[in-house]
Formats: sequence, structure tokens, C-alpha cells
Amino acid sequence: MPTTTDFEQLLRGVQLRITRPRLAVLSAVHANAHADTESVIGMVRADLGEVSHQAVYDVLRALTDAGLLRRIQPPGSVARYEARVGDNHHHVVCRSCGAIEDVDCAVGEAPCLTASQTHGFVIEEAEVVYWGRCPDCSAALSS
Repeated sequence: MPTTTDFEQLLRGVQLRITRPRLAVLSAVHANAHADTESVIGMVRADLGEVSHQAVYDVLRALTDAGLLRRIQPPGSVARYEARVGDNHHHVVCRSCGAIEDVDCAVGEAPCLTASQTHGFVIEEAEVVYWGRCPDCSAALSS
């Protein structure tokens, strides 16, 4: 887990001021991959005390725009945030409980890397969501 100094360096690196809410949000998302906004708000409040919803939303937006966080929103799910940025990974989502895990992108000529038609776009990233059941939900269905 990165330290406060690491988070300060990340903020400086993208020319964002170092503020307590920004540090608290970075810490919360780094500690809890795929956290939803309400969870982040709860963690930030546990760290700093009273912080408005809007302040946390604004920080999440600023950190996402700066490339320090990634916002994901699988269909049917609330927005979630993760600190794993800068790579082209995907996600597997449990249809039963909503658990989300990272899936590294396939390499080579996998469909997620090469579009059959670009329509003139310069492709920078592919987003694939795999759906299934997590081990706990699969075991519950089997018993």
C-alpha cells in the first residue's frame, strides 16, 4: 500500500494541489479496489470526519480526469473506482453478488485487442466485462 508521501508525489506529478480529501480518497481507493462512491465516502469520513458527498464526488472526478484513478461501471452496477490505471485490463463480475475482480488483457491476436473495424478511430483501450459467478456464489448454487 502506498504511503502518504507516495500519494503526495502522485498529486504533484499531475499538478494537483495536495489536500486532505484528495489524500483520503486516494488512500481509500488504493485500499479497496472497485469501491463504489458510497463506500469511498464512508472511508473518507472515517479518516477525516465530516466531508460532503459533493466534495468526494469532486475529488473522484479530479483524480479520474488526472489519470490517477479509473472509473468503471459494468452494466447494471453503480460506478466504481480503482487505482489500477495505465494498463488495458478488464473485469469479471459475479452475476449473483456483484463481486468484481481484475482480469489481465490477453496478448497477441485476442479479440479484445484488435477491432474488426475502427471506423477511423485510433483505438487506445478495449473494455471487456466477463460475467459469471464468483467461487462463493458458485459453491452456494452447487449445495
